[in-house]
Amino acid sequence: MNNQRAKTKNESNAPRNFWMVVSDIESFNGTKDHGFENYPLREEHRRKIQRIESGDRILFYVESSKKFSATGFVTSSYREIAEGSWPWKLNDRWTYEIGVRSEVLLQDHEYIDAYQIAPRLEYVKRWAPEDWPLAFQGNLHLLPKADFYLLEEEMKKIRKSN
Repeated sequence: MNNQRAKTKNESNAPRNFWMVVSDIESFNGTKDHGFENYPLREEHRRKIQRIESGDRILFYVESSKKFSATGFVTSSYREIAEGSWPWKLNDRWTYEIGVRSEVLLQDHEYIDAYQIAPRLEYVKRWAPEDWPLAFQGNLHLLPKADFYLLEEEMKKIRKSN
């Protein structure tokens, strides 16, 4: 009976969703330089943003380099960005922010090249193999759990070897 209760408790702490944010390099570096406490999100994804909860997992993909750079946890659900809360000037496309905490944060030279791993992801199977970058258009995506953990494990291997 106690084992059953413990299992239920652990399951309730499990991440509900696995998100990938597609980031420009300025936003990613600004978040990193600001201690990885918050991350900005665009108004156009409001419905998805409203589903983000504390405890969800998050993967960072830097669009300009087509590389995966970090994983982390969501520490707080969305809120409107407060005036002056960011260390660099955000333009009008950033309306919301979520609290984040990094789990695996790669150095710039360690980022995982998406060309090497994206074709293995379940998420991109809806696109023709040569068109996989289309899967990463837009700022926010729900990922299959297996894809998230595949990428995070690869990141952990890189961190361990360096």
